[in-house]
Amino acid sequence: MLTSVFSKLTKYGLFVIVLFLEIASYACGDEFCYVDSECSYNSNSHERFLLYDVNPPEGFNLRRDVYMRFAILAHKLKHSEHENLQHFKLVLPPWSHLYHWKYTPVAEQIPWGLYFDLQSIKMYAPVIEMYEFFQAMNRTSAVVIDEVYVLQHFKDMFETGNFKNKMQIEECAENYQINYFFYKNLTSHNVKCLSYHGPATKLSQLLQKSSAKVILLHHAEVALHEMFGNKLYWECRRSMRFSTKLRDIAAQFRRKFLNSTDKADNTILPEKWQDEKSKRDAKGGPYLSAHIRRQDFLRGRSHQVPTIESIAQQIIKLLEKLNLTQVFIATDASEDEYKNLVEKIPHNYKTIKYVPSNGVKIKYKNGGVAIIEQIICSYARHFVGTHESTFSFRIQEEREILGFPVATTFNSFCKNGDDCPQPSIWKIVH
Repeated sequence: MLTSVFSKLTKYGLFVIVLFLEIASYACGDEFCYVDSECSYNSNSHERFLLYDVNPPEGFNLRRDVYMRFAILAHKLKHSEHENLQHFKLVLPPWSHLYHWKYTPVAEQIPWGLYFDLQSIKMYAPVIEMYEFFQAMNRTSAVVIDEVYVLQHFKDMFETGNFKNKMQIEECAENYQINYFFYKNLTSHNVKCLSYHGPATKLSQLLQKSSAKVILLHHAEVALHEMFGNKLYWECRRSMRFSTKLRDIAAQFRRKFLNSTDKADNTILPEKWQDEKSKRDAKGGPYLSAHIRRQDFLRGRSHQVPTIESIAQQIIKLLEKLNLTQVFIATDASEDEYKNLVEKIPHNYKTIKYVPSNGVKIKYKNGGVAIIEQIICSYARHFVGTHESTFSFRIQEEREILGFPVATTFNSFCKNGDDCPQPSIWKIVH
């Protein structure tokens, strides 16, 4: 009977069933809830909500960095002496419409809980998912955001070299299009452009003067870190643990293909990030890991991107130096480029790449696959990345948290294999 029912479905009807199954996969769980799930959020009349959005072309790893700037702001608001600031909740923008994600549906709104351990994050900052925001605002009706501020740089800042911290409502430098996270039930009738220079934490001055319940900051990437690399920065960064399920997938891959386990590699972390201690004795799995950025870097940074031949030679030298026989590759290179690289590395070395199953691709999308690759890279005996790539930056941070020696972490491929710029060394601070 079920077969006959399916045979009579129209193409549209089948699409509805597929959509239902996809939504159902985000049902309530230990880590996250989807916007259409049956989870409930307990709000109170004093709560205020701070939403932020990022320039659409920005990638996954830069967006993670922008989150940190505003999580630190939310952390400070929670502990502010001003009561009207203590009630702010930072609303996590869903992952959607990222230009460089190939097999993620364009219109899909992905909650943070699919990728990160929300309980860990909430131990640092008062954050909520977008579905919780809609529940608090009565999501059955349209939500009108009280105040929207489009952050923009001061017109003459770069010409004059005047980088003094300041903010001012000014005429919009361009006609901004606000997509409101691609939700049709979000809008605002009060949009202003805010010329801004300074750390995100200084925006507390704007929030304190406002009585609005809901505020959106558009182009949030304009706001900077208050202090990059200090203790507060690293507390926030350490709280951003990946979801247990993604960590498990990476751990299974390491164990099966790379002979790598936390116990053998001395990379066991305490259950809570608050209990982490300063250490430099992580050994790592018996493999070299390499992040090789191609695609957009080939177009925009050709002056610093090495050839496949050069990359292969640098990998071989490192394997010989480290007395290792296997290398894990994380790359956005084309299949032809990757095959070319493998062919140039002698067969006595094993070249390994993570290839996600269809199930992983469907459930975790590009963001989840990228995180799995980053985790595997993070646990290697030695890491070499791509200069100025945020993907490599995030791996370096993970390795600092795990407690690797500095020399095994802050390394980049060279253009010609000679002297070349290496990444800045940002050591963890506990």
